[in-house]
Amino acid sequence: MDKSALVSFEIENGKEVVDALDNAGQTPQVALWAKLPGYEDWRLVIASDKLDQTSQLNAYEQVFSAIRRAGIPSHRKPIIYLEPIDAPFIQALRRIFAKTADTFGMRLGNQTFGDQYIEDAFVYRIC
Repeated sequence: MDKSALVSFEIENGKEVVDALDNAGQTPQVALWAKLPGYEDWRLVIASDKLDQTSQLNAYEQVFSAIRRAGIPSHRKPIIYLEPIDAPFIQALRRIFAKTADTFGMRLGNQTFGDQYIEDAFVYRIC
């Protein structure tokens, strides 16, 4: 299987989604594009303690509502992969990188964080 490349258009779309969540008061502690095993396409990984942690369906609705309010057209909506804030993957990222002054643009890859292997990643934020 060919490895798909993350392009600048997707990076900008992801930033718009992160900004939309910030503006909606659902600021993500973790936001990154990741190429995960089992998926052909990149996923915009989001984890925020401001999103519903008891219902993934409600959490996705919160995200899509913020996207709609921001006026992001549906054809530019990225594939989103929500993780609970207490997931081992998210906890490991936060433990390792939370004290890093600026994580924007960091590239991660070919390593496991918690219970998740990441083939490649582009980071917006880990705090």
